[in-house]
Amino acid sequence: MSLKIAIAASEMVPYVKVGGLADVIGALPRELARLGHEVKVFLPRPPDLTAERFPTLSIHPFGGTEIPLHGGVEPARIERARIEGESGLEIILIRNDKFFDRPNPYVDPATGLDWPDNGRRYAFFSKAIIQGLIALDWIPDAIHLNDFQTGLVPILLREAYNYHQGLARTGILYSIHNMGYQGIFPADVLPEIDSGLPARFFYPTGPLEYYGKVNFMKAAILYADLITTVSERYAEEIQESEEYGFGLEGVLRVRTADVLGILNGIDTEAWDPATDPLIPSHFAASDLGPKRENKTRLLEAMELPVDLDVPVIGMITRLVEQKGIDLVVEAADRLLATGVKLVILGSGPPRWEKPIRELARSHPKQVSISLTFNNPLAHLIEAGSDFFLMPSRYEPCGLNQMYSLRYGTIPIVRETGGLADTVHDYDPATGRGNGFVFEEYSADAMLEAIRRGLDAYKRKPAWKKLLSDVMRADYSWARAARKYVQAYQRVAEKRR
Repeated sequence: MSLKIAIAASEMVPYVKVGGLADVIGALPRELARLGHEVKVFLPRPPDLTAERFPTLSIHPFGGTEIPLHGGVEPARIERARIEGESGLEIILIRNDKFFDRPNPYVDPATGLDWPDNGRRYAFFSKAIIQGLIALDWIPDAIHLNDFQTGLVPILLREAYNYHQGLARTGILYSIHNMGYQGIFPADVLPEIDSGLPARFFYPTGPLEYYGKVNFMKAAILYADLITTVSERYAEEIQESEEYGFGLEGVLRVRTADVLGILNGIDTEAWDPATDPLIPSHFAASDLGPKRENKTRLLEAMELPVDLDVPVIGMITRLVEQKGIDLVVEAADRLLATGVKLVILGSGPPRWEKPIRELARSHPKQVSISLTFNNPLAHLIEAGSDFFLMPSRYEPCGLNQMYSLRYGTIPIVRETGGLADTVHDYDPATGRGNGFVFEEYSADAMLEAIRRGLDAYKRKPAWKKLLSDVMRADYSWARAARKYVQAYQRVAEKRR
């Protein structure tokens, strides 16, 4: 049965990207449309969305609506966009330049701090999603909301817009991509979202109240028909302890019957070493030879000595503690003493960029960094590295480990979240496994996994077989999309 599915998020590749959420929203709606469903993606209009930058996207003004905020109104212009060659998929752009014409959707690059009006901005976006559906006169079977930026939609839909009989029958699925970002704001954001909600919602134990503040994600968890996370392991972890649940583990346990893990997929068209236009030499599981040319070009691009027998460890990451950058800094001297080369692409606060810069300066023949996002370089790192390091403190899903497997670049990961679901420790005696895994969050445990990887790298026949085997695994969105369709059917039936 064909479904009408609305998907709302703050990021979508290639139009605006900060993290893995953008990759999900760039790929999942396309796959759903290819399965025959009618899909509309609601997205804040980014500042540089022009025909010159995105020639395959056609944008047409539709109209506008007014969003009540703090006793007044803010205009929301609605634009409808189509991607050339993608039938069944439409992007609904919510435009308000005061709120969304910014170089980063969440953080002021000048200070590294969150925009001070993020609560107001995403209260506006949540309301605009609902009023956009009404303006379009399009009632979906299910609405799929993502992270705190859309977290007010469920409570508003059920309590403030419950007069709309059509939307009352729309099922709500809420996806948590990262529990570390819940949308917690001071209580003075309450007037921004007060659209006829009962005052009791803001009292202690109310669905919006959180230790004297407002928590967008808490409200979404309590009001959605179904809550999903981006891997099976992460769905368990966030209910088990404060370390992973960030204070909402008890709220999630209340909804445990409605918490479901669906492992993300990857875009196998954009990430295919046999056809990737962003790498110099194409290769496949049956023809690994050209991978060495990518390694050469990677070392040249990063201005490192070209020695193809020396293992290269790649990282594409945000330079923050969640991603384990503190372990890398702590272990750096011991890691480099093994003789490996380390290439890092990513950015973060000065606290972590500074030691990474110093590492590159003190080891110019072994370490090279790029502290700005560069998509072609990201593809080259995946294609040209021998190992990919992801020592995350926690990792809801992770996509780079799946990209790495597809490119024959062996992941070294901590056993957490989606990393645990996708990377299994390699046993050289049996040949089983697809990477190198450590459990304890420590520099010593990470180094031990790296050393096991380096030992395996020396055994060339077995190493070649490992690369060939891991490249044949299927992590496409086709698998994940079918599970999401089942979830949409579940919430739609619940509302009926």
